[in-house]
Amino acid sequence: MKSKLPRIDKKAFSVGNLNDDSEEKEYWLSKKPYERLEAVEISRRMVYGKDRATSRLQRFLETAPLSQR
Repeated sequence: MKSKLPRIDKKAFSVGNLNDDSEEKEYWLSKKPYERLEAVEISRRMVYGKDRATSRLQRFLETAPLSQR
C-alpha cells in the first residue's frame, strides 16, 4: 500500500448508527472484504500517521526460573 494519503479535515466529524439505512452503508457492503480493510488502513494512517502504531510498541524479554520437581 504505497499510496499518498489524502489530507484530512479533523474539524469535520459525523456520528452514525450502524442500524441506519444509508447509501454509504450499502456502498461499503457492496465492497469486497479486502477493499474494506484497505479503506480502514488508509483511514488509520490518515488519523495516526504511517508508523505511529509500531513506533510505540516496545519489545522486551522476561525470563522466569524453572522450578525443579
